[in-house]
Amino acid sequence: MDTHLLSIITFLPAFAAAILVVFLRGDDEAAQRNAKWLAMITTTATFLISLFVLFEFDPNDTGFQFVTESEWVLGLSYRMGVDGISILFVMLTTFMMPLVIAASWGVTTRVKEYMIAFLVLETLMLGVFMALDLVLFYVFFEAGLIPMFLIIGIWGGANRIYASFKFFLYTFLGSVLMLVAMVAMYADAGTTCIGACDISLLNHTFGSESFSLLGVQIVGGLQTLMFLAFFASFAVKMPMWPVHTWLPDAHVQAPTAGSVVLAAILLKMGGYGFLRFSLPMFPVGSDVMGPLVLWMSAIAIVYTSLVALVQEDMKKLIAYSSVAHMGFVTMGIFAANQQGIDGAIFQMISHGFISGALFLCVGVIYDRMHTREIDAYGGLVNRMPVYALIFMLFTMANVGLPGTSGFVGEFLTLMATFQVNTWVAAVATTGVIFSAAYALWLYRRVVMGELIKESLKAITDMSPRERWIFAPLVVMTLLLGVYPALVLDIIGPSVAALVENYASAVEAADAAIQTAEAAN
Repeated sequence: MDTHLLSIITFLPAFAAAILVVFLRGDDEAAQRNAKWLAMITTTATFLISLFVLFEFDPNDTGFQFVTESEWVLGLSYRMGVDGISILFVMLTTFMMPLVIAASWGVTTRVKEYMIAFLVLETLMLGVFMALDLVLFYVFFEAGLIPMFLIIGIWGGANRIYASFKFFLYTFLGSVLMLVAMVAMYADAGTTCIGACDISLLNHTFGSESFSLLGVQIVGGLQTLMFLAFFASFAVKMPMWPVHTWLPDAHVQAPTAGSVVLAAILLKMGGYGFLRFSLPMFPVGSDVMGPLVLWMSAIAIVYTSLVALVQEDMKKLIAYSSVAHMGFVTMGIFAANQQGIDGAIFQMISHGFISGALFLCVGVIYDRMHTREIDAYGGLVNRMPVYALIFMLFTMANVGLPGTSGFVGEFLTLMATFQVNTWVAAVATTGVIFSAAYALWLYRRVVMGELIKESLKAITDMSPRERWIFAPLVVMTLLLGVYPALVLDIIGPSVAALVENYASAVEAADAAIQTAEAAN
């Protein structure tokens, strides 16, 4: 299906940002209100259009759909499309952005610029999940750093400059090796296409060994080097242990809406990169490095869970929790079987709702008390019963309580890893226990007990606007918890094709090695 629908979805937020830049003047109350409403209308319209794409999407077609293709100068191309792996990340992005704008309704400082930053960021995030060209992907992938850098650096907390530069430098430098690998691939192949194009343009040679951008190839040590180059970028973006230290600082200093976008969407770009590039393009390298990545994931789950236990800042605790949950994602991906990749994608979608909601929960009480210190709270259930109920739901979902979406992803990834490496699965399973410890510890200290602090006795419960923001997140968390087929049926065929191609490439490489050894 050749259509420009994906381009409309991608660039509609950027078009609205351009309108704000050109036509909106001043910073009075009317201008601020107009900026907020334009951003809300635009993000909502983008979500509604993406719903049409979802309803028209055929899960049984494992190829790319809604493809837009045109040539640029110097042989570069503009190709956009979605498959069963990327469509739900597009939906997660368009679903979360109206909620992010609604959560920003109380912003009063440089409102126009604030809305422009989030609108541009939405365009760049959507571009990452739709790009079918290496160069186009890289442009969207790296350009997304700029608006988030500004969001943290301008509207962040007291230590925002340090956090914004640390975020930018970590994620930007992590992508340098990927750029080098991309240049090498283009120089040899003469194309940067990764799908929805003439396959005859894709086959090329590194030395005497065949290499294809679509996977199914036999490549030796060079492919492992290529895998590591891409891995460096995606591991930082996830972030994986031990390159995760930028995330807690970024979360703590970012405004509430920035933390929501960072946790719900931006972190998923690393996992998506592994699925779109590492497994299909470098299957032999993925197989060689897979055991190491599995152990790194298990260590991340346990280590960051233990670090979360000793945090005194709510945002930092939830940030370390995110690193732990991303450990389940990388573990599922590099288990490289149907259950593992299904679970990894489900975990990323679920984590988008749950972690976004948890950061919104912190934002609700921060707006009232202007502190994120856990010791500053206690007994909120006495004054904020609705807040206590919603916070409890997402705490349980973060723990992985059956009946919530958090359970399904963790269960699938652990089952898949158990089939590959029982020791890794056993170590990772302890992370479930630790997550219950830090999450319930946080909830007890903030919400339960007597209301003894004088500063909290006048605190008010959630407003209607805040309740409406949480309502869609509650629905999705419970719906996916009891009916996971809503996600699994969409991603299943594409994941099955990915796993089959991956297994075939690895088997072919093993056979080639055995043949070479027999010849010698």
